[in-house]
Amino acid sequence: MSLFLGIDTSNYTTSVALYNSESNTVIQCKKLLPVKEGQLGLRQSDAVFHHTAQLHSLFEELVKGVDTKQIAAVGASSRPRPVEGSYMPCFSVGLNTAKIISAALKVPCFEFSHQEGHISAALLSAGRDDLFDKKFLAFHVSGGTTEAVIAEGNGCGFSLEAAAKTLDLNAGQAVDRVGLMLGLKFPCGPELEKLALENTEKIKVKPTLKGFDCCLSGVENLCQKHIKSGKSPEYTAAFCIEYIRRTLEEMTDKILAEHGKMPVVYAGGVMSNTIINNSFSEKYNAVFAKPEFSSDNAAGTALLCYRKFNNVHT
Repeated sequence: MSLFLGIDTSNYTTSVALYNSESNTVIQCKKLLPVKEGQLGLRQSDAVFHHTAQLHSLFEELVKGVDTKQIAAVGASSRPRPVEGSYMPCFSVGLNTAKIISAALKVPCFEFSHQEGHISAALLSAGRDDLFDKKFLAFHVSGGTTEAVIAEGNGCGFSLEAAAKTLDLNAGQAVDRVGLMLGLKFPCGPELEKLALENTEKIKVKPTLKGFDCCLSGVENLCQKHIKSGKSPEYTAAFCIEYIRRTLEEMTDKILAEHGKMPVVYAGGVMSNTIINNSFSEKYNAVFAKPEFSSDNAAGTALLCYRKFNNVHT
């Protein structure tokens, strides 16, 4: 049996994936949760409802033409981060579904965190399996998380030690709040980037850091002031992205100065931004996920499922 099923039901996306260990390839099906125009995300009760409504059809699509007898194990994201007390109800939908499929197929079921799945997806996407056995700095930057961890690969996963975090707003939240100010559609990342690329004005930003941690609520207030003062939407979008880019850059520099030189991995939906990606790829030779593996997805969970299974059974 060479197929490994991953399920991830985050606060933004329903996602299922199959990792083929023989070909080292992955197929995935995912769908954003419906958010009403003008709203920022969903309540957990609504997220649970929509995951329940969407998950079965995505699984049906995923396994079309697939011999499900080849599924050797099932993995699911059961919590946001691999720390005590980390919990969101939406992940229970994917986990319970994984347990049902596991029992029906009589195969093992493994639990991982959403954050571990993001990091794993970045390594899979970039072809950096070597980092599963090394120490590296990993950023998880999304609408629900803005955090840096020192990751220690153990072959089948990672141990994660917190290195830095946001003290208020997450980067993805800042992007969406500024985007909605500009009349963009949620989630606002792609449209905000498109606007920013059209900006021709020079931009100066001064990030706020407290030690290694950052404060991002200021960018929302500053962008609101720019809009009221008559700055163009292109300038405001570029200012928001540059503020986030510069903040993450200062955090990276400080952490590397403290912990020493090591590979740097950036995961999460915000890191699919090409402006930030190009800057950090050049400066840090950083590892990034391709866009389809940057936003919430089950691909990394499917790969972790294979590695866990392989470790347990060998």
